[in-house]
Amino acid sequence: MTTTTTSDQTGPRRILVIFNPAAGRARRARLDVIVERARKLGAQVTVVETQAPGHGTTLARETLTGAFDVIAAAGGDGTVNEVINGLGGKAVALAVIPLGTANVLADEIGLGRADAQIARALATGPLRPIRLGLANGRRFVQMAGAGFDANVVAAVSLPLKKKLGPLAYVWAAAVVGFTGKLPISAVTIDGVPYKSASAVACNGRRYGGPFVAAPHASLADNSFQVVLMKGNHPFSFFRYGLGLVLGLVGKWWDVEIVTGREIVIEGVAGQPVQADGDIVTTLPVRIEVDPAALMMVFPD
Repeated sequence: MTTTTTSDQTGPRRILVIFNPAAGRARRARLDVIVERARKLGAQVTVVETQAPGHGTTLARETLTGAFDVIAAAGGDGTVNEVINGLGGKAVALAVIPLGTANVLADEIGLGRADAQIARALATGPLRPIRLGLANGRRFVQMAGAGFDANVVAAVSLPLKKKLGPLAYVWAAAVVGFTGKLPISAVTIDGVPYKSASAVACNGRRYGGPFVAAPHASLADNSFQVVLMKGNHPFSFFRYGLGLVLGLVGKWWDVEIVTGREIVIEGVAGQPVQADGDIVTTLPVRIEVDPAALMMVFPD
């Protein structure tokens, strides 16, 4: 898949911002600053707020075709996931305004946290195609996984996330990791069988924010880098977390990274499956490349 930049738009960019108010008042105030900067750069910006979980998908789906050039998800990676699942086949580009806890997609595309840079990307940033994944039919951008990481995501409540921020995942990882062994799942990648305690299909390089889990993954590729973590002892999970922080996760003897387009994970029925940091389905799960590409706004 090519990554050519498109810039054939004429006139000011028309942007719909879908904002998750769960981000808090301080982040709404910051969003207002970003929006005003984008308007001063010539963009036409409309802001709507979600009212409940899943409302971002509805808002994106009900947007009239041709009404906007860009739909921007303002919140965390969960807000981005809701928006992309509402875009369908619309001829509109995705943008991200990172106001969440981890903001993995923003880190993946190199979008900083400065208000001026975000506003400039919204108003004039280049558009490039990216590929998405499907987990039991639900779209995702960065990753989808089952096993240890999905159980950690399931253990993080919204109050805990608000209280601890990114440290909520560290706390949950410690709780899950030292609770006991997780069941081994059967993982099939392009027809080849594997066994793993945790499997993550990475569409991008990053996981959990700035950490690199799959160095050779790319949003532009037509495949995933599947990280298979085979150990299921509490110490194994500790090593995987340490390896992620140190950039060594792919170097452990019991971790294998496999390139693939179609992944099936089968294990204990009902075990959670996460996509972009939210629980979206349960095992068994089929993960595949979405045949439809999506245009995305990148920073300059």
